[in-house]
Amino acid sequence: MLRIGLIRERKKLPDERVALTPKQCRYVIDKYPSISIVVEPSPTRCFTDAEYLAEGIPMSTDMGDCDILMGIKEVPDDQLLPDKTYFFFSHTKKKQAHNKHLMQTLISKRIRMIDYECLTHSDEQRILGFGMFAGIVGAHNGLLTYGKKFGLYNLPAAHSVRTYNDLILAYDEVKIPNIKIAVTGSGKVASGVLDVMRRLDIEEVEPMDFLTHQYEYPVFTHLKGGSLYARKDNNMFHRDDFHAHPEAYKCLFSAYVNQTDVLMNGIYWEQRIARLFEKEDIKRNDWRISVIADISCDVDGSVPITLDSTTIADPVMGIDRQTQQQTAPFQNTKETIDIMAVDNLPNELPCDASQYFGVHLEKYILPELLKPESDILKRATICEGGKLTKKYEYLSDYAFS
Repeated sequence: MLRIGLIRERKKLPDERVALTPKQCRYVIDKYPSISIVVEPSPTRCFTDAEYLAEGIPMSTDMGDCDILMGIKEVPDDQLLPDKTYFFFSHTKKKQAHNKHLMQTLISKRIRMIDYECLTHSDEQRILGFGMFAGIVGAHNGLLTYGKKFGLYNLPAAHSVRTYNDLILAYDEVKIPNIKIAVTGSGKVASGVLDVMRRLDIEEVEPMDFLTHQYEYPVFTHLKGGSLYARKDNNMFHRDDFHAHPEAYKCLFSAYVNQTDVLMNGIYWEQRIARLFEKEDIKRNDWRISVIADISCDVDGSVPITLDSTTIADPVMGIDRQTQQQTAPFQNTKETIDIMAVDNLPNELPCDASQYFGVHLEKYILPELLKPESDILKRATICEGGKLTKKYEYLSDYAFS
């Protein structure tokens, strides 16, 4: 019998999401007789303890007899049980400085760390994630910010309603003015943004038309691949080459800053990839962007004026265009840029996000746990038995120094 424990979230400002909903737990144990599930009680989880008990899922404060422990956010170092298999978002694969001690603790406690972010198909396409709901909430928050900044319309905060359907109902009452929105990135985040665009009747236009036309209704353009990057030497774009040598490419977003009112940024970024713009660019006389929904939320990253991440309770920071310093948000002026940079956006719709995540976990990952060997799990295992796995040996200086 494989015993899975759903652990409670213990980080400060605890996350409300969970890997499997109560009904999904019931479905799993009915479908897989060799799997049992126990849930650690939590006062903050979006699904109550009573909802799990109603589905016949036992609760326990002792996770010691579980084979696999599943959470969402990083587990505090002193709460990690040695010699266990853990699934959560460890945020260590990029050598994130704030999680260096976590990485070292995973090693010292001989934990098998399987990172959700690293679970991929053979073509490196990610299997699990909350990107869809990061995109949904990020797009919603960006539009909410624009309406509030200029006093044009009102949208409810995503966390003030229980489900995405409740937000969709609110969209029926809102008319977005004739603004121009640039959406960057691809994958699940972009798909979430595009879903909000369609539900609010914001029309998609081609990048070239976006640059050369003005409209009497709201529009967006989707910038990705060759519409956002080009090689420095020949102005061409090749996807595989870009992934292998991103430093050889320039970013083309500069051409859009004088035609964009709202930027919704959902790109994957690392230091070898060109930023969307540089800090000095916001002083340009033709700079038009007044709201940025930085869904990617890389501090000093693809959006260099994202000075820090924001919170669900206080989601927006203002940036003065001339001083480049933080200022109060929601000033009715284009001399400031309002930036929404919440780093846990899906937690604003935790029930929907958990349902979405759990479906993919049950469909693609649980069957892998029952196999003698799994390439999917092997690719996502960062460390095991006190050692880094071969794929992640590049973390040695991070994990052992």
